[in-house]
Amino acid sequence: MSGILVLAAHAGGTFKRTATELLGKGKELADSLGVPLFAAVLGDAPAADLGQFGASKVFVVGGDFSSYDTLHVTAALKAAVDASGATVLLAPSDFTGADAMPRLTARFRTGQATECTDLRVEGGRVVGRRPTNGGKVSADVHVSKDPAIFTVRPSSFGQPAAGGGAAEVVAVALDFAGSGLTLVESRKPETTAVDLTEAERIVSGGRSLKSKESFDSVIRPLSDALNATTGASRAAVDAHFAGHDEQVGETGKTVNPVLYIACGISGQVQHLGGMRTSKVIVAINKDPEAPIFKHATYGIVDDLFDVVPALTAEVKAALS
Repeated sequence: MSGILVLAAHAGGTFKRTATELLGKGKELADSLGVPLFAAVLGDAPAADLGQFGASKVFVVGGDFSSYDTLHVTAALKAAVDASGATVLLAPSDFTGADAMPRLTARFRTGQATECTDLRVEGGRVVGRRPTNGGKVSADVHVSKDPAIFTVRPSSFGQPAAGGGAAEVVAVALDFAGSGLTLVESRKPETTAVDLTEAERIVSGGRSLKSKESFDSVIRPLSDALNATTGASRAAVDAHFAGHDEQVGETGKTVNPVLYIACGISGQVQHLGGMRTSKVIVAINKDPEAPIFKHATYGIVDDLFDVVPALTAEVKAALS
């Protein structure tokens, strides 16, 4: 094994939490295997700074990656892996992880373990633990061919402390003729909240909110008070209480926060499949038989219209 390569995702030159999170875990794995830790950066970002989180070299593929192009990203990732000679690639389970990584896996004719929530070294190889069957079962997966590719759910590991010096930056040449795609329009999200897939705290509402007005006046204030991201069940999204980008579940986004508060969500298997691995789950529902209580760390059997505003007031008072 010649090294572990971490895809350090960034937005406009600012590294995402997943970048440092994966570098921290990658350093732990690399030390166990006695191999170096590398990072891959697509586009313009302060690559040398990743040395503070254990990367000895950062392989930078230059170019404009501000708009997503599947073939461009896949080619860039392959060039970074080839240049580094790494035999393990770690990447976040985000849009790139879902779209480009399977293509990269096919190009290398190797294997991929997706949506991992834990990584460890066993028998001289990296083993990933990933939830299956909507989170009911966990499977331990290793890839027998190099490079072994793993995508990891955000917030699966803690944030490492910064330390050490600058990493060596290696420019990677990319021979890419273009994909023929034309960017027609680019829109920035209206919200400034952390994306659900990276959020440490999430407050979600269900169909029990009864209206968009109630959702906005009950759920969003608690999210704001906790500095959390707002989520919603599919039923709430289908009823137009919240946008599809806020949907949590098998047909929405898979999340893995430290704290997940489910308000008026019964806990059907489709929703549980998207949030079951949350570290702490708080369920608020007036139905004591709601399935969500079987998976909750803490449960409150009461009317959400009484509990959530009271909880919001208590949080605001505690933080004032």
